Amino acid sequence: MKKAFYTLFFTFIVMSIVIFASCSDEEVIEEIPDDDEQVEEPIEKPIRDPYNPKTAFKDHGVATPISNHRGTVATIDGNGNNVVLIWLFDHTGGYALLMIDAETGKSEQFKMPFPLGGDTPYTSILSTDNKFYTLFNGNFVEFDPVKRAFTFHSSVKMKMAMSMTEDINGVIWAATYPNSGVVSFDPKKREIKDYGYLYKQNWAQYPRYIATDDTGWVYFGLGETASQIIAFNPKSKEAKPMLGESERKRGIAYVYRNQDGKVYGQSLPGKNEVWYEFYNGVRRVISDHNAKPVPMITGSQALFHRDFPDGKRIDVCDLVDYRLVVSGKEVSFTYTSEGAHVMAVATSSDGNIVGGTAFPMRYFSYNPKKDSWYNRAAPGQFNALTRQDKSLFFGVYPSGVLLNWNGGNTLKLKTCTPDIHRPHRLLAYPNSDALILGGTPAYGYTGGGLLIWYTKVNAGQLLKDTDIAEDQSTMSLVALPPSELLGGTTTSPGTGGEKKAKEAELYIMNINSRKVIWKKPIIPGVQSYTDMCMNPDGLIYGIADRKMFFVFDSKKKEIIYKKDLVPEFGVTTSGQSPRIFVHGANKEIYILLSKGIAEIEPKSFKITLLATLPISIGGGGDFFDGRIYFFSGSHLYSYEVPW
Repeated sequence: MKKAFYTLFFTFIVMSIVIFASCSDEEVIEEIPDDDEQVEEPIEKPIRDPYNPKTAFKDHGVATPISNHRGTVATIDGNGNNVVLIWLFDHTGGYALLMIDAETGKSEQFKMPFPLGGDTPYTSILSTDNKFYTLFNGNFVEFDPVKRAFTFHSSVKMKMAMSMTEDINGVIWAATYPNSGVVSFDPKKREIKDYGYLYKQNWAQYPRYIATDDTGWVYFGLGETASQIIAFNPKSKEAKPMLGESERKRGIAYVYRNQDGKVYGQSLPGKNEVWYEFYNGVRRVISDHNAKPVPMITGSQALFHRDFPDGKRIDVCDLVDYRLVVSGKEVSFTYTSEGAHVMAVATSSDGNIVGGTAFPMRYFSYNPKKDSWYNRAAPGQFNALTRQDKSLFFGVYPSGVLLNWNGGNTLKLKTCTPDIHRPHRLLAYPNSDALILGGTPAYGYTGGGLLIWYTKVNAGQLLKDTDIAEDQSTMSLVALPPSELLGGTTTSPGTGGEKKAKEAELYIMNINSRKVIWKKPIIPGVQSYTDMCMNPDGLIYGIADRKMFFVFDSKKKEIIYKKDLVPEFGVTTSGQSPRIFVHGANKEIYILLSKGIAEIEPKSFKITLLATLPISIGGGGDFFDGRIYFFSGSHLYSYEVPW
C-alpha cells in the first residue's frame, strides 16, 4: 500500500515539472526589490467566480429604532383613568394606535385594521363623545378608548384627510388630499358617506382647514399653489368656490367655526388679511372680526392635546426615551417599532457609514469594524450629503438648509427657501472649497434654485430657476473640472405646486461666472435626470426617469449611448437624493437597482447584474472596504462586491 502511494506521489511530481516547463520557453527572473523601495503591484481583476449574494449581503440593523407621533391626545378610558392616545408612525406607515395609562405607564398597542400602503395620518380629531378618528390610505377609522378597540373603519376615495371637524349633530367631516374630496361619518347611525372630489385643479390640493355652519354647509380652505375656500351643501351636493381668481394667493386658505354658528375665513391666515363671513353658502366681507372659535380637539399630524378632563396636563411625551411626564409625575412606557425611514447614506472621513432618518429626524453613524451604532437628534431631515476633506455637509429639509455637521457641532451655512426647500443633491467640487446644492422649491412654488457656496470665505450665491432652467429644479450634479458643472433637472414642482415644464433638461454652467453656457432637453419626454456621475474616461453616466441609462459626452454635448433598463433589470432606486451610482475602490462604477446591484463596463457600457437581493433597495449609497452600503426602509445594508 505504501509502495503504491509513493509511486503515485513521484509520478505527480514529475508530471507537474513537465507541465510547468511546457508553459513557457522564456527564463523567468524574479526581481528582489530594495528594502526601502515601495513596489506597487498591478491591480488585476481575477476571473469572476459564481457569487452567492446570501453570504455577501448583510443586514446591519435599524438605523433609528424609534417611531414618530402623528397626533397625540390626552383623554380618559372606560374607568375614568387618564390615558394618552398616540398615532404611531414608522417607515411602514401609520401602523398602530398606542394607548398609555398616564398613572402607571402601562401601554397597549393596537394594530391598524387596514393595509397601510406606506401612508400615515395627516390629521385627526377627538370627538365630543371621546372617539379618536383619522383617515389615511383611503380608510376612515374610529378608535374607542372606552372599549379599547377600533370600532369602525371603511374604505373611501383616495387618499388621506388633511383636516377634520365635528358639526353640531356630532357628525365627523374630513377633507382629503389630493383632489379635495369630502367624507362624513355619523357615529349614531354608524354611516359613512363619500361625496367624491369637489374641486378640480392641475396640482395636488392640501385642504388643511374644514368647518361647518349650523345650517349644515361645509367649508374647507385649501392650497398650496393658489388658495381657495370651497362651500359645499351635502343635501344638494352643490360645491362652489368662494374666492375669485384675483383673491387667491400662494398658500392655504383658512376657515374655522365660530360660536355664533357661522364660519369665518381668510384667503391666507394673517392679521392683515381680509376676513370673510360664511353662512348658508353665502360669503360676506367683514371689516372687523373678533374670533371666538368653538373648542375642538383636532389638528394636523402635529396635533398634541395636553389637557386631561381632571385638569392634569402632559408635560412630556417622549417616544425616543419612552418617557411620559404628567403634571410633574414621570412614568416609562413601551412600544414596538420597525424604525424610522433612512434618507441617504455616505462614508465619513473616519470610516463610518453616516446618514439621517425621517420621522423622527435623526443623525446616525455606523462603525463597520466595531459593528456599533451612534444616534442622535438632527435639526431637520438630512436629504443630501457629501464630504469635503474631513468635514461632512448636509442639505436639509425643510427650508433647504446647507449644514456643516462638524462632529455634531452643527453650523448652519445658508437657508435657501423658497428657492430650495427640499434638497436633492449636494456636490463637493473637486480640488476646491465649493459646495453646490440643488433641489425643489417651497410648498406651492414651481422651479428650484441652485446654491454655490465657498466654505473658506463662508459665502456664496443662491441662483433662481430663471437663472438656470425656468420652472425646473436641479436633481443631479456632476463636476466638469476645472470650472464647469453639469446639471440634470426635474420638472417636478415644490410640494403642492403646479407642474409647468414639459421636459427635463441637461445644462452646463460655469461656476465662476454663474452663467449657463449650454442647455437642452436632450432626451425627448424625460421628466427627471435622476442621477449622474463621471466614468474613468471622462464620459457621463446618467439615469433618466429611473429607467433609462445613458452616456453623455460633455465635450461633444451629445448622447452616445442609451439603454432601457426595465426589460432586463427593472428600475433604479428612488428617494429624495437617491445616490444611484456608487464608485468602487478601483474605478468601478455600480448601479443601485430596486432589485439588486449591477456594474457598468466602461468601454462597452455593458451592464452586468451582480446580485438580485432579498430586499428592495431604497437608496444609496457609498463604497467602503470592499462593500457597497445602501438602505431599504429603516435598515442599513451592505453587499460585498465579488472580486
